[in-house]
Amino acid sequence: MKILVTGAAGRIGQAIVLRLRAEHAVVGLDLQPSATTDQRGSITDPACLRRALRGVQAVVHCAALHAPHVGQVADAEFDRVNRQATADLARLAMDSGAQRLVLTSTTALYGAGAAPGTAAAWVDERSVPQPQTVYHRSKLAAEAALAQATQGSGLAVTVLRMSRCFAEPAPLMAVYRLHRGISARDAAQAHALALRRAEPGFACWVVSGATPFLPADAPELLHHAPAVIARRAPALALAFARRGWPLPRSIDRVYCPARAMQALGWQPQDGFDAVLALLDQGSPDVLPA
Repeated sequence: MKILVTGAAGRIGQAIVLRLRAEHAVVGLDLQPSATTDQRGSITDPACLRRALRGVQAVVHCAALHAPHVGQVADAEFDRVNRQATADLARLAMDSGAQRLVLTSTTALYGAGAAPGTAAAWVDERSVPQPQTVYHRSKLAAEAALAQATQGSGLAVTVLRMSRCFAEPAPLMAVYRLHRGISARDAAQAHALALRRAEPGFACWVVSGATPFLPADAPELLHHAPAVIARRAPALALAFARRGWPLPRSIDRVYCPARAMQALGWQPQDGFDAVLALLDQGSPDVLPA
């Protein structure tokens, strides 16, 4: 296929472009120049989108304003970039003949729905989003715009709600791979597999690192996380002990990717051990402890 990837210069956009180039013709669109940017322009410019969409059969939409922009950018701009531009992209993509669209969304839109009560929150597709910031609200609105775009059309829309994927201190990042983090490589693979979905209509899945935890662990995770980690992820507990790192006393949420794994035939590869390997290699993708 010929595929347009918006936000191609970003961390996730770059990983997706590089993954897709192994099988497809890819057009990377971004405001910023990069090795994965083929066309420079804004997703809020319809003329730019029409040029980028020529001959395209599928779209991966990564471009957006993000959490760090909250308070720095007007709320109306979040709506314009995250919601309205997404709706325009879907319409123009269909006009150009594209039949598949994958949206990079975020688990952040669960907001207060991911906050613990008497137990760690177990978050999956059945959980109800409770957005707290304009970023959360605008991403949820973008998803709704795409769901509406599928009505009465032949467009196949797949939304991937990604957990956190950026450089953090190694102990934090390693533990997050158990319950609320994902590597760029695993995220890119999920997007590549989502593009194979051709059935018209709307689908939405949580994508995060494969968790060893079970829903029954949720109360103990919140109050006695080291005991659960030692039981469910003993290799991580041993690795932390060898490095002199303490285990977290509490884990407040688990983003469960089980449905995405089953629906897409997807298996996350980069667990906590990948984080430690990158740390030992001096990779800038992992911060020192």
